[in-house]
Amino acid sequence: MFTGIIQALGSISRLDRRGENIRLTVSCGKLDMADVALGDSIATNGVCLTVVEFGKDYYCADVSAETIKHTAFAQYQSGSKVNLEKAMRPTDRFGGHIVSGHVDGVGNVSNVIHRNNYVEIWVEAPSDLAKYIAHKGSITVDGVSLTVNDVNGAEFMLWIIPHTLQETVIGTYKSGSKVNLEVDVIARYLERLMMGDKAARPQASSIDMAFLAENGFLRK
Repeated sequence: MFTGIIQALGSISRLDRRGENIRLTVSCGKLDMADVALGDSIATNGVCLTVVEFGKDYYCADVSAETIKHTAFAQYQSGSKVNLEKAMRPTDRFGGHIVSGHVDGVGNVSNVIHRNNYVEIWVEAPSDLAKYIAHKGSITVDGVSLTVNDVNGAEFMLWIIPHTLQETVIGTYKSGSKVNLEVDVIARYLERLMMGDKAARPQASSIDMAFLAENGFLRK
């Protein structure tokens, strides 16, 4: 579990392809590695990764093809900056919100507007995540716990202060940047709870006549 309060800004120093998977080496900047052990979890741009090798200023983690498919990792290359947070301890301050490190989808930065003392950033979320994003609610963007300041359909807006711009990868965002999104886990549990007894029933197939026609299985 994480809080979304970034502890260091690191960078990807190496990407080794291993079939469909990647062995990732991260230079961890000012992240304190003194209490890190093999098997520990470190959120890397919001993705919970397991440490398989480490030193005083780096760690390695294996990224599966499934993770690459559902996150912005496909866009990363050697030198890419990444937000870092070690898994929280029971005695840590809970400065953000509950973050699992399990990315729900990839968003697209649609606009970056520089104001007097902050930056206004608009992000377009995948349409299936829009229902979980609420005005003044919490969302995790590349591992950063943030407050949603406005919502317009599947787009949401964030106000980013100078400190966050300096200490996270958000300072590098521009229109078109891809970002990892994790919605508030409480919203997901509420949705499931509201299903009541229906939650125990198997999900109906999403394949219908419209799906078959759209994918070329039916002749017009």
